[in-house]
Amino acid sequence: MSTANPYAGNLKHTINTRQLTMIGIGGVIGAGLFVGSGKAIGAAGPGIVVAYLLTGLVVILVMRMLAELATASPETGSFSSYASRELGPWAGLSVGWIYSYHWCVTVAFEAIAGGAIANQLFPALPTWAFALLFMSVLTGVNLAAVSSFARFEFWFALIKVAAIVVFIGIGIAAICGAFTHYTPPGTTNLLERGGLLPNGFTPLLAASLTVFFSYFGTELVTIAAGEAADPVNAVRASMRSVAGRILIFYVGSILVVVTLLPWDSAEITESPYTAVLDLLGIPGARAIMNLIVLTAVLSCLNSGLYSASRMLFSLAQRGEGPRLLGRVSQSGVPMAGVLAAASAGFSAVAANYFLPTGAVFSFLLSSSGAVAVIVYLCICATYIAGRRNRTAAEFSAPPVRMWGARYVPSLVSVTLLGIVVGMVFGSDTRTPLALTLTVTTLAVAAGLLHQRRVGRNTAMTAAK
Repeated sequence: MSTANPYAGNLKHTINTRQLTMIGIGGVIGAGLFVGSGKAIGAAGPGIVVAYLLTGLVVILVMRMLAELATASPETGSFSSYASRELGPWAGLSVGWIYSYHWCVTVAFEAIAGGAIANQLFPALPTWAFALLFMSVLTGVNLAAVSSFARFEFWFALIKVAAIVVFIGIGIAAICGAFTHYTPPGTTNLLERGGLLPNGFTPLLAASLTVFFSYFGTELVTIAAGEAADPVNAVRASMRSVAGRILIFYVGSILVVVTLLPWDSAEITESPYTAVLDLLGIPGARAIMNLIVLTAVLSCLNSGLYSASRMLFSLAQRGEGPRLLGRVSQSGVPMAGVLAAASAGFSAVAANYFLPTGAVFSFLLSSSGAVAVIVYLCICATYIAGRRNRTAAEFSAPPVRMWGARYVPSLVSVTLLGIVVGMVFGSDTRTPLALTLTVTTLAVAAGLLHQRRVGRNTAMTAAK
């Protein structure tokens, strides 16, 4: 397969390998790790580590499939482009718009979340004012040039990686008894407060939605590959190390938290990482963690604007979205796509001005739903179809090869479907799943209508 991007248009290939690699490393560390993990721990107990490990394994396998597709044909539309090619235009349109919808909602959520955190640090300004500031600055960054996005994301990622590595180091030191004023709990918090699963197995399934949302964003590097100077090598290096990043940053840090703190403490639900640092007597722990979480939120906001705009650009270039979204500025930026994604954030700022923060948060979180699971299912289906469609020569030596390519993708698909079915029976997951399936149904219907119209137009052209 050709490594050229047929849909790139006038996009600039200016993201260097160092930036793309760091984007890939930092992309797996989102605000969901620092904040959302507390709710998951409080619901499932110490066994949440198992949920992070098993869910991480599924994500690793899905990303391996995507890496094989992306290194064979780096494209800005990533899995949406591949779905159009392997499954049909209906699939590419559907998953592309679902993914764009998810990131537009995420942009809105992160804008309000960032404003709320900044308000805690600097109460002089209201939440909506900080949210407006963050949206304005990062929208400007994304409108300037892709190199601006890459530079900001590089430093955001570096801060997140450094913070989580330092946290794990401090936690391991505490577990080993390096703090003279703190007595290590041993296995007390893991095994002697109701065991690994104090509330049973069911909460683990409910927590999987939170975990999937935390991992979502790992695929960003394959989207950015469409504007990279050396996409194949950068994607290959980044995606090959995704397993290590998930094991270290997520499983490792969560294990530190549940080892040092009782799973049912109020502090762990509110902010687990802050609670650990407070427990160990780290000066200014709350302010430090708020700044780190704010960095993670702004990184996610920056990535959301980029991901949504590039997916909308790819859809427009393939004729699966309004043509306006496929136009680029002289600096190589799809400005209409950036502004379309940013409009969600600015709308959230306006809503936050008139409505209580809690009401906005609740709506946005429910709207995000289970999109990650749907997107991962599409990647699996695309990979399975693509493997069947490729010739022996094309399949012989891909830059990245999927493990157990004949059977593992199908097994991962069944696992993801099992999670979807399980969500039906969870009181906390039923509503998000229903909203996601509603959005998915509408997107698939639009995709099928589009494919039918394209087929009819092609037939009429051929008949002339």
